[in-house]
Amino acid sequence: GIGLVGLVIASNLPMGFYRRFGSIALLATIGLQTATVLFGVDVNGNRNWISLGPVGIQPSEFMKLALVIAFAYWLSQLGDDPIRNRQIWLRVLAYSAVGLVLVAVMGRDLGTGVVMAVMLGFLFLFAGMPLSWWFSIALGGALLAVLLIQASPSRRIRFDAWLNPESADPMVVRWQFEHGTWALASGGVWGTGLGRSKLKWSWIPEVENDFIFAIIGEELGLVGAMFVILLFFAMGVTMFTIAKNQTNPFNRYLVVGIMLWVVMQAFINIAVVLGLLPVLGVPLPLISAGGSSLIATLGAIGVVLAVERDRVLHLGRRS
Repeated sequence: GIGLVGLVIASNLPMGFYRRFGSIALLATIGLQTATVLFGVDVNGNRNWISLGPVGIQPSEFMKLALVIAFAYWLSQLGDDPIRNRQIWLRVLAYSAVGLVLVAVMGRDLGTGVVMAVMLGFLFLFAGMPLSWWFSIALGGALLAVLLIQASPSRRIRFDAWLNPESADPMVVRWQFEHGTWALASGGVWGTGLGRSKLKWSWIPEVENDFIFAIIGEELGLVGAMFVILLFFAMGVTMFTIAKNQTNPFNRYLVVGIMLWVVMQAFINIAVVLGLLPVLGVPLPLISAGGSSLIATLGAIGVVLAVERDRVLHLGRRS
């Protein structure tokens, strides 16, 4: 309910509001994430939650949206002046580094860090970052990810289990993935029927969050699972079409950033369930349980609607 209200409000705000308050929102979410690192609650080894009275929130979910809005505004100011362009790129990279360090290193939430890194990396490429910079940053990010994996025994064990699926598993690290695979297999082509999953009853850890796609495959079968994938693909195509029709670079970068966030996070989650990636712990957008994720994602979709609404209003004025 909160997310839908946020979507309606976000879709009716003028674009000038996002230009003016994007940087403030970014600073606010960085402050919240810093407070989370210092005073937050550990959940499954990640310190990514903070209690605000009776409510617990995950600031990193809202930081994704704030990063996209602020960066879209800054990147829209790129022009022909190489010195100014360099200053803009350095500012964007500095804030990216702060956000990723707070989430992935200090908050120990590597999954959310991977989503943020992929989202920002492709946004920078779309905005015209020099390729030499982009490849250097990508290589540095990959090396940092390896170091973070090696620095954490639990991450290292999960990564080794993913690389060697046929080896012995005395720590039962592959339990979640194996039972998720059993759920997908038992669904067959048409599924066992909505609500008729057996493996969701205490057999798969975090089944309502990270591994909900396995239950979609069990209850709705291959057909239902493919339909969900096609829905995310259709959302990506729709957002890309909206971005392509924009004449304002701020609006275009805004939609592309949100598209990359939602669609790439969905396919990372699905790839984890299918064993194409190691277990990272990211929710399936709009489907997994989790208030912060759902509210932030619906708010982001509201921003996309605001962008398209702004374009249509300008077309009407020209007519």
